[in-house]
Amino acid sequence: MSGEARVRTVVLVEDHALTRAGLKTALDAAGDLRVVAEADDGPSGLAAIERHQPDVAVVDLGLPGLDGIEVTRRARLVAPRTRIAILTVQDLETEIHAALAAGADAYSLKTSPPDRIVAAIRTAADGGAYFDSRIAHVVLGRLTSGAGSRPNENESPLSPRETEILRMISEGRGNAEIAEALFIGLGTVKGHIRDILEKLAVADRTQAAVLALRRGFI
Repeated sequence: MSGEARVRTVVLVEDHALTRAGLKTALDAAGDLRVVAEADDGPSGLAAIERHQPDVAVVDLGLPGLDGIEVTRRARLVAPRTRIAILTVQDLETEIHAALAAGADAYSLKTSPPDRIVAAIRTAADGGAYFDSRIAHVVLGRLTSGAGSRPNENESPLSPRETEILRMISEGRGNAEIAEALFIGLGTVKGHIRDILEKLAVADRTQAAVLALRRGFI
């Protein structure tokens, strides 16, 4: 049927069997995400990613054999088109920074509701960036500090006005403050933000800012 959503393939790399089973159930129920392989340690997870070349690999940080950071780093080499979604209980800045440096596209905490974890995986599979709101300030701080030396990875889909608004969002400004600074109405700001989210295929302002900073759009 022409109206059906595209099914994204997923490899699960998680050493806790119960967590892995629960996640697989949630992904199967989503309808547009299909688990094609599972692994319970780093080496077998990396092998599964290389073999299946999935749309997205869900990788736990605390894996035996190879940790999630190393799996992510090596997966970038053997499956460059595969997106990486980190799923972990850790919200330490050092772990978050290491995951970003390795090339993670999403970072979700295991304590999040299942629908939010599924949304993170879906966003990553579709080429977006997703970082749990509880650690987003860490991500934005790291990316903003290095923004000056990072070249554009892709042609930005944003208009100059949208880019300006998104840059102000990355600085922590609210809608009312943006409207006042740009001498435009609050409704106009909200309309621009809706367009930004649609163009970048992300769920909220934070995700938009993270993705734009990573790709050098702002």
